Amino acid sequence: MAGRDDGRGGRRPPRRPADRRERDGRRDSFGARLPWETEAPWEKTRSGSASRTPRRPAASSTGRGRTVKRTAKKQAPRKRAPARRPAARVLRSRRRLARLGSPLRRINAGLLVVVFILTLFTGRLVQLQALDSEEYSLQAQTQRIRTQILYADRGGITDRYGVPFALSVDAEDLYVDPTKVPATPGRLADGSAVPSKEQAAQRLAPILGVPVAELQEKLASKKRFVYLAKQVSPEQVRAARDVGIPTLGADPNPKRTYPSGTLGASVIGYVGASGKGLGGIELAQDQALAGRNGKQVVEIGRNGQVIPAAAERLQNVVPGQDVTLTLDSEIQWNAQRAIEAQVEKTKAHSGSVIVMDPATGAVLALATAPGFDPAQRRPTGATGLGNPAVQDVYEPGSTNKVITAAAALEHTTMEPTTEMAVPGELRRYDKTFHDDVPHDTWNLTLAGILAKSSNIGIDLVSEKVGKEQLYRSLRDFGFGERTGIGLPGESRGLMPAPDTWSGTQRYTIPFGQGISVNAMQMASVYATIANDGVRVEPSVYAGSKAPDGTVTKADAPERRRVISSKTAKQMRLMLEGVTGQHGTAQKAQISGFRVAGKTGTAQRVNPDCGCYRGYTASFVGMAPADDPKLVAQVVLQDPKKGHFGGEVAAPVFHDVMSFSLQHEKVRPTGTKSPKIRVWADR
Repeated sequence: MAGRDDGRGGRRPPRRPADRRERDGRRDSFGARLPWETEAPWEKTRSGSASRTPRRPAASSTGRGRTVKRTAKKQAPRKRAPARRPAARVLRSRRRLARLGSPLRRINAGLLVVVFILTLFTGRLVQLQALDSEEYSLQAQTQRIRTQILYADRGGITDRYGVPFALSVDAEDLYVDPTKVPATPGRLADGSAVPSKEQAAQRLAPILGVPVAELQEKLASKKRFVYLAKQVSPEQVRAARDVGIPTLGADPNPKRTYPSGTLGASVIGYVGASGKGLGGIELAQDQALAGRNGKQVVEIGRNGQVIPAAAERLQNVVPGQDVTLTLDSEIQWNAQRAIEAQVEKTKAHSGSVIVMDPATGAVLALATAPGFDPAQRRPTGATGLGNPAVQDVYEPGSTNKVITAAAALEHTTMEPTTEMAVPGELRRYDKTFHDDVPHDTWNLTLAGILAKSSNIGIDLVSEKVGKEQLYRSLRDFGFGERTGIGLPGESRGLMPAPDTWSGTQRYTIPFGQGISVNAMQMASVYATIANDGVRVEPSVYAGSKAPDGTVTKADAPERRRVISSKTAKQMRLMLEGVTGQHGTAQKAQISGFRVAGKTGTAQRVNPDCGCYRGYTASFVGMAPADDPKLVAQVVLQDPKKGHFGGEVAAPVFHDVMSFSLQHEKVRPTGTKSPKIRVWADR
């Protein structure tokens, strides 16, 4: 092909046709297109196919300066390709793609990503370990560390010979983390089955004696710690663990038991759910019995078990002291059996029996009916959970006449044989007084007035004593003040001052109406007479024994003289007449023993109406009368079948005193009761 003119008169050499590599871009030695010669992304069509530039016919070189055209097949006319972007922009794009496609660049980018991730983890680790370590440590500790109360063993309560009335046995409080109990059955990692909340409640209910609904409610709680049952036996705990409930655990919490059941319950008392004394000796001696609970910090395992090795003791346990009472369980049993039977027989509202040693003030028996079971803390009758012998008051009636008679012997010139005319009725102020049986004028001695229990006769005696002296005598014998027996809730009774007495009270108080006392106060009056006129403070507490064996005896009881020994002896002789042939308490007699005592039949104040309705029947006595070793009192409130003291109370005294004398190995003195002159004209 001829060359073209170069403008200078010469000819340019002919243009050599571009070979395929030049047309398609620069390629390597193997013919592959170099990376930067690839099509740029924007050279794609919208449909995604690359726009192509129509190729020129291929030419092959046959020699220097010569080309041979290849024969191309006829093709359909192609559309004109879109214009290419400017070369500079294509070049920049290709350089960018070249940088990204470099293996070294890819490695560097990957390393940067790894370093970034490691930096994040390192920062979080620093935050947990250094910055927030205390907070997270505290949270973790809260979940696995718990302060556990170590309950002290409550001391026992025994009779004077060590027979237990109350003691503590091993028991545990069962707890669980409800959030760890699944809603559906499952299995632990070791393959053991885990019950659902519903299944757990169904299986635990018969073991613990807790209603299913109550357990379901506790297991549904969102709290992390819930007690399922308290003070259950170790056997129950083992059975509960076999159910397979996660986090189920138990804390020791000794349980209070009463081996003798209702025996002496009104004296022993009871404890509440927290183990604190709420009545009787359990309350009165609670500080000594309770000891002091301890504390320790424990670690809880994954399944709720306590890890002993991790325990840290914060406060040591101090066990409670054992308390010894003056009660004799045998005498107590007999007295309780007797009063329960008589309350049932006479259909009485309630009743009580007291047996005591007059020389020491020790109460050997204090029984009430109906009683209660201290373990259940539920009353079985009208007396509730208290002790009516010290808490309830009543008008003593004729048993109070001994104080009027003793005041006459002590402070006037009267003697047991002093004669008095006792009319069938006595008019004083606006009231006419009568005896319990109608009669003409009786000519009685002072002893006879007691033997016949004459209200009119004792009123005539009180006129000789005077109301001021009578009041002082009543106070000296302990009326209007607590006896000091050491039982909670004791009533003082009602003892009005003489300047407040009405005209009628001036004549009702001498025979025991218009004042009120509790049963222990009246028993103490007769114990004073039995003890030669010296009142010894009654008590049921004998002492205590510490865990180390140290014995602490009760303080010596308070003693004070109330009447002279002579007056006390005269009173005992006169009271023998009450149980004699002409007295009102022949049913109180005991074969082989001399018995002295007094009946009482008083109108009973009904708390419902505040009026007199029903009677209080009583008998208080001592034996042997010439050297008293024991005093016993019987009180029946509102008996329906019989109401005289000599009729319903004296027989109970007979049974209780007979047993007690035999139990205490008291022998008859062998002396005969002197003839007591009752009638002045006989």
